[in-house]
Amino acid sequence: MRWAVAETGAGGALLCPLDQDGRPAGPVLREPSLAEAVRSRPEVERWVWRSSGEIYRRLLAAGVWVERCYDVEVAEGLLIGHAEGQAGQARSLPAAWARLRDLPVPADAPMRAAETQPSLFESAPAPLPSGTDEFTALLEVYADQVGRTAKAEYPERMRLLIAAESAGMLVAMEMSRAGIPWRADVHRELLERLLGERIAGGEPRRMVELADEVSRAFGVRVRPDLPNEIVKAFARVGILLSSTRKWELQEIDHPAVAPLLAYKSLYRLYTANGWSWLEQWVHEGRFRPEYQPGGTVTGRWTTNGGGALQIPKVVRQAIRADPGWRLVVADAAQMEPRVLAAISRDPGLMEVAGRGEDLYADLAARAFGGDRAQAKIAMLGAIYGQTSGDALTHMAELRRRYPAAMAYVDDAARAGEEGRLVRTWLGRTCPPLSADEPERAEDSANGYGSTPKARARGRFTRNFVVQGSAADWALLVLAGLRRTMSHAGLRGELVFFQHDEVIVHCPAEEADTVAAAITAAGENAGRIAFGPNPVRFPFATAVVECYGDAK
Repeated sequence: MRWAVAETGAGGALLCPLDQDGRPAGPVLREPSLAEAVRSRPEVERWVWRSSGEIYRRLLAAGVWVERCYDVEVAEGLLIGHAEGQAGQARSLPAAWARLRDLPVPADAPMRAAETQPSLFESAPAPLPSGTDEFTALLEVYADQVGRTAKAEYPERMRLLIAAESAGMLVAMEMSRAGIPWRADVHRELLERLLGERIAGGEPRRMVELADEVSRAFGVRVRPDLPNEIVKAFARVGILLSSTRKWELQEIDHPAVAPLLAYKSLYRLYTANGWSWLEQWVHEGRFRPEYQPGGTVTGRWTTNGGGALQIPKVVRQAIRADPGWRLVVADAAQMEPRVLAAISRDPGLMEVAGRGEDLYADLAARAFGGDRAQAKIAMLGAIYGQTSGDALTHMAELRRRYPAAMAYVDDAARAGEEGRLVRTWLGRTCPPLSADEPERAEDSANGYGSTPKARARGRFTRNFVVQGSAADWALLVLAGLRRTMSHAGLRGELVFFQHDEVIVHCPAEEADTVAAAITAAGENAGRIAFGPNPVRFPFATAVVECYGDAK
């Protein structure tokens, strides 16, 4: 049973049941409280609303947990991309309603600033035209989306993708509210040990010392935080650099190199996760980033500030479980090659991916003389489109042994080069070449796929079909794990996710149960996403008190 719900003024709600075509199946009810309207109807299997970022945020604040939802905003983004290749277009309820009525489509409201501190004011959603009833618009747009989904290339897959991405929105809201357990005292000790004492109005002591060493090595005052100054300083001593990247500096024999590399390392820590970051983002023992499911074209998540998906290894020492609790840290093992096996239906690769825990070792034993490193280079080169070096050398062997898998990514690359739409297994769509980057006339005369831009898109779409399908699979993992933990009455909480890693913060006595639930969620997601197949999706799981000890 599905119900539509929309918030009215003063926290009230309008709601009604829906039939299988998305039409009202009963009277529209008015309730004085959105939270109570949802809380009092546990029999509802899925709630249909305009945006989880607006509605579910308020429900969580009122202590209301929802098992499933249909996010109209999420669905609009996926359906526009699928039908027209217009990924990134406006997807709000007002935008969807305008498309339905053939009206000018309004831009989405700007992304609100991340809430690092409690706020007295709520950010306003994109408005509907004056005189338009929001609940009526919601019902009409939802019914239209149901019809558009039925016309997708693979309707059942698209329905699953919309449900999975909607579930991802629920997980994202819950993780932001729960927060990553963070010991600010440990973080400060780490900063003082590595950076030295904090100096008001300037860089910390150790960075000042290293900057002085760099200047002494050149014989003039140089600011190591300014790449142009460094390039010019090396040029004055006869060393020409194209950049100040680590790999280029390491090839130079000069006394400034060692302190410069040390300074650059500390500079990244100081600017990305230093004292200012700690004061802005960590409160009451929690780091609460705002996750953006589907934030990239491939479906991988991003965050709205805070850098949660780029936490340096050294800083992970500050991520500590609460007393009596543990962090269950799980990494999907060789996720992308396993996904390629499942979506290509290559018999040989599916057999390899259905055997042991280490796909690369099994692959090496069959095709690369037992050399696991070479097997990994070859497989990732095939997925990412590497066409030189060792990857190219081994490509012929992969084509011979796993023809269907290689043909799958080759076809995706060719479609990308030719400007066609390319989709993940469930139907997430890669947009065509950007219209604001016109081809040069001389390139177009040689054929669409011959241009550098077209070839670059081909390399991207080769990877997109795998990476995007892996992102879709990961959404199903999160949805399944969340549901299992809730139904089992566990106290643990999902607190972190990036494309192949998930962390659950739970009481110590629940850790083994959570680890088993993650393993089961991975296998179940493989069957739900890709149908019956022998491919395994194992996780490498660690139960730790400190995130830094997990790897």
